[in-house]
Amino acid sequence: MLRTLFFFLKLAILLAVAVWLAGRPGQVSLVWLGYRIDTSVGILLAAVLVLAVIVALIYRLWRFLVRSPAEIARSRREKQRRQGYRALTQGMVAVAAGDAIEAERQSRKADLLLNEPPLTLLLAAQAAQLNGDEAAATRYFEAMLARPETSFLGIRGLLMQAMRGGDDRAALGYAGRALAERPNTPWAAEALLDLQLRAGQWQAAAATLKQARKLKVVDDAKAHRIRAVMLTEEARVEAGEAAPHDAPPRALAALDEATRLAPGLVPARALWVELLARAGKRRQATKIVERAWAEAPHPLLAAAYARIEPAESPIERARRFEALAARNPQPVESHRAAGQAALAAGLWGEARRHFAAAQERAGAELPTVGFAHDMARLEEAESGNAAAARRWLLRAAEAPADPAWICARCGQGCATWRALCPQCGAFDSLEWRSAPRPVATLLPPAEAAGHALVPVARPGEITPPPPAARPGPTIAAAGGYTRSSEPPPRPPAPPPVDAARLVN
Repeated sequence: MLRTLFFFLKLAILLAVAVWLAGRPGQVSLVWLGYRIDTSVGILLAAVLVLAVIVALIYRLWRFLVRSPAEIARSRREKQRRQGYRALTQGMVAVAAGDAIEAERQSRKADLLLNEPPLTLLLAAQAAQLNGDEAAATRYFEAMLARPETSFLGIRGLLMQAMRGGDDRAALGYAGRALAERPNTPWAAEALLDLQLRAGQWQAAAATLKQARKLKVVDDAKAHRIRAVMLTEEARVEAGEAAPHDAPPRALAALDEATRLAPGLVPARALWVELLARAGKRRQATKIVERAWAEAPHPLLAAAYARIEPAESPIERARRFEALAARNPQPVESHRAAGQAALAAGLWGEARRHFAAAQERAGAELPTVGFAHDMARLEEAESGNAAAARRWLLRAAEAPADPAWICARCGQGCATWRALCPQCGAFDSLEWRSAPRPVATLLPPAEAAGHALVPVARPGEITPPPPAARPGPTIAAAGGYTRSSEPPPRPPAPPPVDAARLVN
């Protein structure tokens, strides 16, 4: 509407000028090169206007002829650019669809049309990966490192390649470089933390964990759990390197902090109790076990509780475990721990009562292999009933395995809790649970070298340690076998006694 009004306004102005000139017809005489021209003012103005138009057209033609080569070249470049970006887009779509042949074809086309390596290197690297040409992909990613605009993408590509290839050492270097280049990148902090944990670099992992919490990569609960597991592993290693009866103060402090960060981390509490007992703080160790037992009984706590008083008699140990079980009498573990202590002390009646209560509360979960063996020992020791003992041993051959430390990632069993699975190296993957069938426990090469296999007590079984045995920093045995240079002495079977009189 405004354009129409503006057009009519200009037309009205021109008409007004024409009418004004027509009403004032003047005469103009022009003498040039011997010629005389007489005309009106209106004709002169019209001639000047036509001349101006002709000059403008000539100028436009000249400008077009001068600028046309550059315009044609620019038009061709723009067309190539559009085609290059179209090839780049189609290549990315092919990568997402997993079409390696199309991705490689579009990559070559985009590289030819665009001639911009920062845009095409990533597509070329991903196309090479789809084709399985890891060497070519590595070359492309390394070429990206030379350009500031693609350096970070190159680092990430090399990191992913190293992780897929299982080269944790190279991946650790790339992850550290990525986080150093861009400290606020969540995936870089997460990858570096995972690699440092798997490498056992606890001090570096602690610093990365703080950065990961700041970036919201891990929540507070998970961060506390990770820190508690690291502290427990550091304390376990330090306690193992100490003298047999020494309790390193740093290990005690670390375990104290670990139990506060993750109260449910039973290995930390069990090792803390053992080191407190080494340091002669038996009352504090006893209170820790009793409080933990009242919340959630566990065979590790029972084993640690037994080692608080290594010199006590079997009867005294049975009394202690009877009192411990009374703090939380409902769980199966309370009755199994008390029953095993009573069995070791020769209190047959008490042992049978606790085992019967455990089986009643467990239902279909019992008998396990360990429980069947306990019952076989009880039948043979109490009345010499070899037939009943044989029946329990036959049931043990078909019974499910007792809970043990099983890796949630690889499914292998481990004799003792560790922060890293000895088989696959996964961090905090060992879970205390039953396996589908009895599993072979794995010991590190340092413990396995030069020793023979001998049977040991099952998880949570309450038996006094041999007098010469070193109370090392193991958290808990997980069934099956462990390594020892000498077989443990076999204690003589105690005579039958009146259980009620001795316990009560």
